[in-house]
Amino acid sequence: MNVNRRGFLGGAFGLASVAAAVTTDAQQARPERERPATTRPLSGPPERFIQPGIPGVESPDVPKMPWRMEGGVKVFEIAAELVRTEFLPGRIVDTWGFNGSMPGPTIEVVEGDRVRFIVENRLPEPFAMHWHGLEIPIEMDGMPGISQDPIAPGGTFTYEFTLRQNGTFFYHSHMAMQEMMGMIGLFIIHPKASYAPRVDRDFGLVFQEWAILPNNTIPNTLAMEFNWLTINGKAGPATTPMVVQLVERVRIRMVNLGMDHHPIHLHGNTFYVTGSEAGRIKTTAHEPANTVLLGVAQARDVEFDAVNEGDWMFHCHLPHHMMNQMASMVGPIMMSHASGMTPGAMQTGMGIVGGRALNESSGPAFGRTIGVGAEAERPVSNTPLASQQRTFLAPGRTDEAPLFPGFPQDMLMVMDDAVAKPETYGLKPGWSGGMMGMMTLVRVVKPELFAKIRELRAEAAKKA
Repeated sequence: MNVNRRGFLGGAFGLASVAAAVTTDAQQARPERERPATTRPLSGPPERFIQPGIPGVESPDVPKMPWRMEGGVKVFEIAAELVRTEFLPGRIVDTWGFNGSMPGPTIEVVEGDRVRFIVENRLPEPFAMHWHGLEIPIEMDGMPGISQDPIAPGGTFTYEFTLRQNGTFFYHSHMAMQEMMGMIGLFIIHPKASYAPRVDRDFGLVFQEWAILPNNTIPNTLAMEFNWLTINGKAGPATTPMVVQLVERVRIRMVNLGMDHHPIHLHGNTFYVTGSEAGRIKTTAHEPANTVLLGVAQARDVEFDAVNEGDWMFHCHLPHHMMNQMASMVGPIMMSHASGMTPGAMQTGMGIVGGRALNESSGPAFGRTIGVGAEAERPVSNTPLASQQRTFLAPGRTDEAPLFPGFPQDMLMVMDDAVAKPETYGLKPGWSGGMMGMMTLVRVVKPELFAKIRELRAEAAKKA
């Protein structure tokens, strides 16, 4: 099976929006920040817009789900299947997803649409689809054993309903362990007329967490300690930045399906929470913030005016979620050339291996050790060994100075070239060193740089 290498185009992209139709919803009564006329975004291509003044959602690293019209119904075909993907270049993971993508392709429709989903189960076990947050007939809810019989392997089920809501929703398997294998996708329902103030850019992000042991490609869905944290199926620095023009108004839609809550923080900008997994917030009581708690099974929409130029971090603020491979035992085993864990089986994915845990072939040190221990069956302490002093010298030090308590902790791993793509053009050299785990960027750039990145994206699309 080929590795799923999603291209540089994470959704429709272009210059900013045309004049918007506005609603009288009291939620949107807050006046739009005035933009300098000389830098106001230009009109973009018509295909960027779902409705007049409503830009399509860009879901970086995730495709959009195609549909066809049949008798006034928008028809989607969805296959639940194995998806082999990469969290980082070279870090291959066997996940479960939809239509060859994990997360599944973004569904984008309009309030009032009649939709039909023909869902095929290509998995080796029963499955059913739930439409999270949607108010639909019970027969379409997707609860196996309650609202429907599970879809058997090789079988299909057709869901059909009319959309009576608008906002950020999502679809996912309603089999709990399948959720932990990655079975989720965004379900965006646009209003018939634009919210006010209207936005120029609209992004969609799915936050997930994984427990993956060394030399294995299969997530351990039973684990409670997670060492890979992803946004739209990528771990930093492989996450594709969100690029916007200076002074554009931006919306970011976020969905969390995992075991942990995530305090999502934006550098350099103040935003307002404007929506949840139940739709648009109908109130004028907006509070400014730069961090929002994204709970499990929740969606949150935030909006802000991109008036501060720069490359701004957008990330979960839990310290261990800003790292890759951050779990006890994982680092030492990865550093050793252990033969105890091999890919391809659930047993090894859960850490069930033959032999002794500290034998020569798979002998890690227990706990978080860096540079000390993990040698055969030799007991180690929590204090550095004298023979290892040179390993811990501060950068630039060449003497045998005493160790600094607690050193080392963090490290920079620069991999600019390995994760380069049009959206990273113009970033400061070494930018990738501080980006790991559940981290990405919001790049607020001038029109000239924006146009260059758009040009590079078009070139990349032709080569894909």
